[in-house]
Amino acid sequence: MKLNFRLVIFSLATIFGIVFSVPSLLQTEGGKKINLGLDLQGGLHMLLGVKSEEAIKSKVKSIATGINYFADKNDIFIEDLKIDGEEIHFLFLDSDDREGIERYLSKIEHTKFTISGESVSLEITPEGQEIIKQQALNQAVETIRNRLDQFGLAEPTVAKQGEDKILVELPGIKTQEEEQRARNLIAKSAQLYLMAVDESHQAQAGIMTNAQADNYGDLLLPDVIDENVKYLVRSIPILDGARLTNANVVFNEMQQPVITFKLDSLGAEVFGNFTGKNVGNRLAVVLDGKVFSAPVINERIGGGSGQISGNFQLQEAQDLAIALRSGALLAPVYIMEKRSIGPSLGADSIQSATVALVSGFILVIIFMILYYGRAGIVSNIALITNLFLILAVMSLFGATLTLPGMAGIVLTVGMAVDANVIINERIRELLYAGKSVSKSISEGYERATTAILDANITTLIAAVVLYAYGNGPIKGFAITISIGILASMLTAILGTRGIYESIANSVAKRGSGFFGLPKGEKK
Repeated sequence: MKLNFRLVIFSLATIFGIVFSVPSLLQTEGGKKINLGLDLQGGLHMLLGVKSEEAIKSKVKSIATGINYFADKNDIFIEDLKIDGEEIHFLFLDSDDREGIERYLSKIEHTKFTISGESVSLEITPEGQEIIKQQALNQAVETIRNRLDQFGLAEPTVAKQGEDKILVELPGIKTQEEEQRARNLIAKSAQLYLMAVDESHQAQAGIMTNAQADNYGDLLLPDVIDENVKYLVRSIPILDGARLTNANVVFNEMQQPVITFKLDSLGAEVFGNFTGKNVGNRLAVVLDGKVFSAPVINERIGGGSGQISGNFQLQEAQDLAIALRSGALLAPVYIMEKRSIGPSLGADSIQSATVALVSGFILVIIFMILYYGRAGIVSNIALITNLFLILAVMSLFGATLTLPGMAGIVLTVGMAVDANVIINERIRELLYAGKSVSKSISEGYERATTAILDANITTLIAAVVLYAYGNGPIKGFAITISIGILASMLTAILGTRGIYESIANSVAKRGSGFFGLPKGEKK
């Protein structure tokens, strides 16, 4: 007996569809489930704004840190290193160092500098400022997405909206506690700095003003636990969070959660050099403008490891570690719009979409049987397999089903039927012309395949573009359409032909009647 490879592929596709889709439909413990989008299961919708100007200030501070380290490493004596708005000023004491300073500053992208005598001024160019603002927006999108992925939410949507906004959709957020935790995680800047305490003036920190601190080139920062306690720290950080590679929660000897962090190789070198030269002084661990600890340096600290303590609750420490691991926001974000979508809206949407899908599916099945007879039954088998395949693939890859996605499934049903209609009509035309049943089936598929491929490939291209440039619900629609198109081409072109070939004797015996025509009718 000759092996019918078309029927084998169709059978395997059918088995695959049933095995992976049924657990999702029944929501059983075994197997993967299809995630429901925000519009179906409810959740939180937010529109965020980005304070991009703060990114420029952060960049200026980072450049100043680099200058300070460069001078220290190369034994270049500089003084009065200060940040004035968006400019950096400092003096170098040895004219022989001018060439080295120029060479270093010329490598800093998107900046311009001037050297007058022993005085140096550096600022970011206008073009550079625009680049930094766009980098801040793109980095905020990526960072927030990474944080939410580690938060444990299924398929959060984080995407740019317009030129300076971020859309965030969090399906499954149902309680006030979950919402508040997610908002805190999103909005936390997680700007980590290691800063030297100004020991010579720290004693007056409690009665000092910000203006007085600025005169010393310092910042006046509050303690994280008691804001009445002030620390006077050097405004140019020793290190920033950009050098951090990992952060985890551990428990100290008092069984309280603390956060340990690890620096990269350059950060470890800077950290080791600074602590080696400043034994007996204090190093402040500053996070989002507050001092979490300011321990005395007892010896050189190698290895690039550190610790942040602050009377954390366990969940608070875990969320802070997530924020540190995913990276600091170059610019703070703020909530411009917030909407909570209740699960009842999702339940109504699911019910309405299910009614539309089931009723449309049943009507199509009835029409195909009435109009095409037994060939309509074959087409319906392919249609059912097509639906199973869509659900199976979505379940296997953990895709999110949205309301537009359900509309895409309904549309896919129509497209899958359309392919079968084209095939059946081509076969009917050949039967009218007086050709045999086997010849009509063979030539009918050859003629129909080109038209089916043209229509489906152009639609698939449009779906790919929608997925690439759309977001949220648009992506959901594009996913179901794309999967449905590929599945319909498999079931219509290979599947139904495999069935016809396997029952060739029955088809030949019944003749044109198999395709809903009076037996033996010719044009």
